[in-house]
Amino acid sequence: MLKIHHLRNATMIIETNDHAILIDPMLGAKGSLPPFAFFRHKAKKNPTVHLPENSTELLKKVNHCLITHLHPDHIDNEGVKFLKSRNIPVTCSIKDEKNLRKRGLNIVQSLTYWSKEPFLNGTIEGIPAKHGYGFVSKPMGNVMGFYITLSNGKTIYLTSDTIYTNDVNKVLNEYKPDISVLPCGEARFDLFRHLIMTKKNILNFVKNSPGITVANHLESINHCPLTRSQLEATLKEHGLLKKVIIPKDGDTISF
Repeated sequence: MLKIHHLRNATMIIETNDHAILIDPMLGAKGSLPPFAFFRHKAKKNPTVHLPENSTELLKKVNHCLITHLHPDHIDNEGVKFLKSRNIPVTCSIKDEKNLRKRGLNIVQSLTYWSKEPFLNGTIEGIPAKHGYGFVSKPMGNVMGFYITLSNGKTIYLTSDTIYTNDVNKVLNEYKPDISVLPCGEARFDLFRHLIMTKKNILNFVKNSPGITVANHLESINHCPLTRSQLEATLKEHGLLKKVIIPKDGDTISF
């Protein structure tokens, strides 16, 4: 069994027969974070939507957590509170370990890039990610994607917030993931270039991906203008819609 429960933004749960792995928990109430853009996009507080109604029941299953980076739309105060209250084991980048330990999290594994480690009866490998085009990627800081081989043999590539790089291309062409999870909201601040892939690079990613792509980071944060319907129309126009799943908040995808 393999299920992906999409909650909101980048927050999801990968459920197997033995484990329920929470990814990037942004669990705060609608509007609990400030806007991330004020002029280019409407200055709504974040997240712009509530968690889905089924999230409480789904979160009860969680017995591990993966954190890709420290931005508040990937780990917020409520996410920290949830992980601490249940002492959930956490896997993260070695570059984020100190910060997350200071916040009281139960870090059981920290990863370096391109090093394969045992993980929940399978393996996990940290993949470099570049959070933005040009200058903006430097202040956005460290981000780590994950390449996971589950105990049932299925492989999942969680790109996290990244543009299309040689490292991303390497994973798609050499590792050949069965499932890739890709942020697709075209995030952008008031200044600077895009923080994640543009539509052009999303299309490139899907074309080069050997398996199914699950699109997330959509319609939940105010600096992500690309909607699900716009993404669907773009993919359809280029004959790629069959290779992509665009879940709504609360949807479960079974593989």
